[in-house]
Amino acid sequence: MGVQFRVLGDVAAHVDGRLVDVGHARQRCVLLALLVDANRVVPADRLVDRVWAQRAPQRARGALYNYVSRLRQGLAGSDEVAIARRSGGYVLTVDPLAVDLHLFQHLTTQARAATDDEQAAALFAQALGLWHGEAFGTLDTPWLNGVRNTANQWRTAAELDHADVELRRGRHGDILAELASREAALPLDERLAGQHMLALHRSGRQAEALDRYRRTRSRLAEELGIDPGAALQALHQQILTADPVLDVPAARHPRQLPAPPRAFTGRASELARLNAVVADAPIVVVSGTAGVGKTTLAVHWAHRAAARFPDGQLYLDLRGFGPDGEAVPPEVALRWMLEALGVPARAIPAEPVAQAALYRSTMSGRRILVVLDNARDAAQVRPLLPGSATALVVATSRDRLLPLVAAEGAVPIAVDLPSAVDARRMLVGRAGPSWAGVDPDAAPAAVDEIVARCARLPLALTVAAARAATGPGGGPDQLAEELRSAAGSLDAFDVGDPGGDVRAVFFWSYATLSEPAARLFRQLGVHPGPDVSAAAAAALAGAPPAAVRGLLRELTRASLLTEHRPGRFACHDLLRTYADELAAEVRAEGNAALHRVLDHYLHTAHAATLTLNPSWEPLPLDAPAPGSAPTPPADTERALAWYSAELSVLVAAVNQAHAAGLDTLAWRLAWTLTDPLEREGEWVRWADVHRIGLSAARRLGDRLAQAQLHRGLGRVSMWQGHYEDATDQFHRALRLFTEVDHVAGQARVWHNLCQMYDLRGDHAAALDCGRQSLRLSRQTGDRAAIAKELNAVGWCLAGLGDLTPALRHCEEALELWQQVHDTAQEAATWDSVGYIHHQRGQFEAAVACFRRGAALNQEVGDRFHAAHAMVHSGDSLLALNEPAQARQAWREAEQILADLAHPWRSDVAARLTALDRPAP
Repeated sequence: MGVQFRVLGDVAAHVDGRLVDVGHARQRCVLLALLVDANRVVPADRLVDRVWAQRAPQRARGALYNYVSRLRQGLAGSDEVAIARRSGGYVLTVDPLAVDLHLFQHLTTQARAATDDEQAAALFAQALGLWHGEAFGTLDTPWLNGVRNTANQWRTAAELDHADVELRRGRHGDILAELASREAALPLDERLAGQHMLALHRSGRQAEALDRYRRTRSRLAEELGIDPGAALQALHQQILTADPVLDVPAARHPRQLPAPPRAFTGRASELARLNAVVADAPIVVVSGTAGVGKTTLAVHWAHRAAARFPDGQLYLDLRGFGPDGEAVPPEVALRWMLEALGVPARAIPAEPVAQAALYRSTMSGRRILVVLDNARDAAQVRPLLPGSATALVVATSRDRLLPLVAAEGAVPIAVDLPSAVDARRMLVGRAGPSWAGVDPDAAPAAVDEIVARCARLPLALTVAAARAATGPGGGPDQLAEELRSAAGSLDAFDVGDPGGDVRAVFFWSYATLSEPAARLFRQLGVHPGPDVSAAAAAALAGAPPAAVRGLLRELTRASLLTEHRPGRFACHDLLRTYADELAAEVRAEGNAALHRVLDHYLHTAHAATLTLNPSWEPLPLDAPAPGSAPTPPADTERALAWYSAELSVLVAAVNQAHAAGLDTLAWRLAWTLTDPLEREGEWVRWADVHRIGLSAARRLGDRLAQAQLHRGLGRVSMWQGHYEDATDQFHRALRLFTEVDHVAGQARVWHNLCQMYDLRGDHAAALDCGRQSLRLSRQTGDRAAIAKELNAVGWCLAGLGDLTPALRHCEEALELWQQVHDTAQEAATWDSVGYIHHQRGQFEAAVACFRRGAALNQEVGDRFHAAHAMVHSGDSLLALNEPAQARQAWREAEQILADLAHPWRSDVAARLTALDRPAP
């Protein structure tokens, strides 16, 4: 029989059926204080307060120790219970279900989650049968009285829930006397009054039921000054009219789910989440952008889960986003739901509040799945919540329905675009017999192109598959060509049916927006993408950031944008195309927005580049457009973070500016990106944006801009090892700089030629170019330029073995760099000084210099030159006979160069291979 504790009545303990003496009142209070928090440590001070409150004796702790000792002695006959001292307090260890208070809570929880009323009734009866009088008997302390009140509230709630179950089971006669007794004790409880009235009515005692209502109404008015609530008033009216809905309900099991979707594929994680929440939450919100497959997912899962809901499945399209713009009003939805549940139309109240009350009563205790599809907002869904732990609501919406998540505990499940693999399977699975031989897991390139042009959006994939299935029978190549010819437009996805037309489906979301949010969505159509920050969105709108943050939240709630990273927003390509179409309709608005956002990017990037590279030649920028609100980074760390987030956007912005004919913005943006693209080793994108910038500069006839961009193209070719092309680009730049008499530009080109000849191993030619650059730089008086050329000349001298003047030049350069606070160039010069020490055989000094240079490069985010310094460090470490440290340095360098896809990685790999090769 084990151990059992009884506290729902007089306090008692039994061990193997034997009553244990638990002592006098104080000692029983100690036992209760430990049992209420069974298996949790109760600090001694808290125990003293619970037992004595304000009347604790001076030696209360000593008395407490004695009481605990006596309780241990009394319970010593069982190994199922123990009282131990822990961390300044005591803990009573026991199975919670051996304590009737905890067993009561366990049974009532099970009853409320039961799958049928018979099981629920049995569990409630078992739980209520544990009570044998007033909780804790006659024990009286302030703390115990508070716990007693809480326990009594639990008991009352269980009695009310039990009565609801018995009324549904038609056992009104069996509980009538019990309800009368309870109501006498709780005359102001409207729920209890309603149960008593319904039991009287069903027992043929209508007059008594009406009299019971009059008494309750009078007492509420006298004592509280209020009228009965809507639910009790509605019940009174139904009793007056002998409404048949009050009869014992006959079981009705609606089966309203639409047909399961054909060729469903993927969504494994979303299905797993739906399966997981069924037992844990009564509401699930499935949200996502238009056409992403929310309904398909919900209906597919609902069919798979139908067996878990034996009392039926309800489905209702709330038309929150539809062609007529008319969402289903809650009172209409409630009427449909009640009729589906078997409530006669004449028995449904006219008032929405009464309808909702009847709906909750009808749903109470029933295992029903409710799918509320295409909801406009939380206000449309909330009246349709059954308020029963046994029912599950799955609501789908383009809105995230955050009020339901926050206030109702709904579980959010966001539906995103399917993976490319799942998108291929979806397309091929629906494309018809002409695609019968296409393997989605080894599909031709045309299938991937179709998936990309559909932006992986399930609605677009479905339309594309329908074209394949109903067309003349061509395969993937033909369909890809059709979509290719319609690029930049949604015409290819027009099927003549608003329910399946991609453009129309997007419009339904757009039409729900406020005018400021709709305008921002249109303006996003001219943004270069792939995503936008809140600051850039403010520039698009020409509005204060605080106001635009609210508009971004509205667009996100409508699933027209996704906040895929904190503070960064994106949408799929077809939504971007739709926004672009809308922007084209208001061209002046779009042109102004584009100019503002490009100015925002140019001025912010210009400031970020100067923060990272103070010796970089600044551009003569025009004043930013009003409303563009540039956000210059405050320090190196913020500049690196900004470029990390925005680099892809900035590259796209160069293309966007060039395509829009904003040539000055295009070439200036392209040139501004030189430094960050070089730091990241982004050779291909560097070359692409400079070619676009050069095209823009040529259209302007700006020879100075052309010179800058030819020099940039020469540098990227040089770093890629394309020396002939680099030489051609440098000489074009030099000619243009000379024509416009730009001495600083000429010096920079001679510096680049010096670098290139050095890379080719021609140190004498490199030294000549470096000295030419130093001569021109001294003419300008630019300390940063002079320092750069001193370092270059020193490096070349070292390459020729002339180490003493080499070191002198480089040390002079270091002093200048430290004066102008250019960390990146100081790092490059430390690399030169390290090389000179290495050539002198001073390998420890060389390692220190290389490590200093690598650290400074990493500090400014220049991974390419950091790897360069690590390679040299490894060389010096090997010369010191430290092969393990050399290997570590080269491995770190190789990893960086691999990330950058740089050809020098093979040189480092060769070093590592040679190091690992056994000595002959």
